[in-house]
Amino acid sequence: MKKIDRELRVMLLDGLGGPMSRRGFIKRAGAAGLLLGASGFFAACGGGDETGTTAAGDSTVSTAEELSKELFFYNWSDYIAEDTLPNFEKEYGVKVVYDNYSSNDTLLAKLQSGATGYDIIVPTDYMVTTMLGLDMLLPLDLDNIPNLVNLYPRFREAPFDPGNKYTVPWQWGTTGIGYNSETVPDFKPSWDMLWDENYKGKITMLTEIRDVFAVALIKLGYSPNTRDTKEIEEAKQLLIQQKPLLKHYTSDTYIDELASNDTWLAHGYSGDVFQAQLENEVVLYSVPEEGAITWLDSMAIPKGAPHKYTAEFFMNYIHQPEVAAAITNYVYYASPNEKAEEFIDPEILSDPQIYPPQEVMDKLAWIEELGKDTELYNQAYAELKAA
Repeated sequence: MKKIDRELRVMLLDGLGGPMSRRGFIKRAGAAGLLLGASGFFAACGGGDETGTTAAGDSTVSTAEELSKELFFYNWSDYIAEDTLPNFEKEYGVKVVYDNYSSNDTLLAKLQSGATGYDIIVPTDYMVTTMLGLDMLLPLDLDNIPNLVNLYPRFREAPFDPGNKYTVPWQWGTTGIGYNSETVPDFKPSWDMLWDENYKGKITMLTEIRDVFAVALIKLGYSPNTRDTKEIEEAKQLLIQQKPLLKHYTSDTYIDELASNDTWLAHGYSGDVFQAQLENEVVLYSVPEEGAITWLDSMAIPKGAPHKYTAEFFMNYIHQPEVAAAITNYVYYASPNEKAEEFIDPEILSDPQIYPPQEVMDKLAWIEELGKDTELYNQAYAELKAA
């Protein structure tokens, strides 16, 4: 994190009532007018007034189209630098109305329920495939996003969207275990820790269906993308055995819970755990030795988006190297932007838990879209929650 970010955070904490979690800080800062609120997210879906030709990033974008007055951005919680949106607003005169969700399942359900007005969403890799299969995304005009050249080659040819026809990478990372190194002194880098009865009531699991089942399947030695009903059933039974040990399933409160010592072992996303570590230095992160999930979240434009050109312009802005680096320096997730490396905090860039070495990468798997067989997991998850 840049020094100015740390100084600003201390200043705000002093002025806003003392210590708090990052989420609490974001909420209070927003109330003070320092961050964008989410009110009126669905209010305005029409186009904005003309603002003229503008430039974004390393490459100038000259076009007859103009930026809208507003942009509606629906993103994961705790997943952007505090100055990203204010800087964009100030420079280009576009008000960004920002709202959050906590899981891919929530995002999909929201769109399927008929919610409209979003210009940019940030689904994970396998969810992109799902949404493409449901004809939910608009193709991108790549002429408006020249900063794609700044990406690492592997992110320009991701298997779920080769050539970035529908998506622009946001951040990537791993799914592992966040833990309290003081209260869990016997920690071992294994998924077995999430079944340890010594920590009953102090363990949390994510709410993402496929992420939850991936843990059990990998622990059992199976593929996290299996279609075998017997293996999925075995994983469900293992998760049912684990359930009495859990504090709860959560994808958005475990950062605060780890930071406050309320949770000692958390199935979680790498950057989330590092955010908790900023509040509590005894919090550590581990990629289990049995293997884990790697993922890539990407910006996409849903069908019905009212401000497509402005959304593409914003995507291009995000991949200015300095802008991309600022996000990574704040959220502690790895950037897909290769040109951003020179602006990323060296401690982050050299951290093997954020940018894993090849021997760890070799043990990581993508969650794949399974088409109609996804229902096997949905049904098993429903049975797990009902058990």
